[in-house]
Amino acid sequence: MRERSVKVFLLVSLLMALPGLWAHWYMGRFPLHLALNGFHDKVLDQIFPVLTEFANGWVPTVLALLLLVKSWRGFLMMALSAGLGALVVQVLKHTVFADHDRPSMFLGQMQGLHLVAGIDLHHHFSFPSGHSTAAFSMCLALTVFLGRRFPAVLLALFAALLAFSRIYLSQHFMEDILAGAFLGCLSGTAAYLLLYRSAWGKRAWLDTTPFRRQNQ
Repeated sequence: MRERSVKVFLLVSLLMALPGLWAHWYMGRFPLHLALNGFHDKVLDQIFPVLTEFANGWVPTVLALLLLVKSWRGFLMMALSAGLGALVVQVLKHTVFADHDRPSMFLGQMQGLHLVAGIDLHHHFSFPSGHSTAAFSMCLALTVFLGRRFPAVLLALFAALLAFSRIYLSQHFMEDILAGAFLGCLSGTAAYLLLYRSAWGKRAWLDTTPFRRQNQ
């Protein structure tokens, strides 16, 4: 069941990414960002600034600590998935793609862009999106922990919604969140293979927890 849930999460994520990839290729970054920005609403302007915070680094940190109550395996699944993804993102942002700026630097090319009031817009290090990476790595880790297909679908949709919040708030372009989603899925899959499918993952202590004695 766990392997199937991972496959479902990845499949749903891919199916949601394909229209974004096509739209980016067909329309280009500025027209696509403007088109997506056109779907704004006063209620959504209140919801998305709160929702996007669920993809901040402190959320998988808290979840990892909560999973430690169950086992070291659950803790490491969340910690490695989110941590590896965050590390790769920061290296890419500040080295290979350091010259990729955020939408706020291109307001002249996107006349009429709707900006959500009260949002502190970032300017640089746009690619890839760290929030999107965190969203998908975190949700994939939860998918592995739950090991059920229906929650896997819901978690993939939730990760996509968190990633889309970065476009809605004009903090990232489409290519940024797609790259982030890919990296999140990649780091989550790597952690899953290490902890559940490799010889190293067969260590008995992974299924223990520091909060209680086992086999009582």
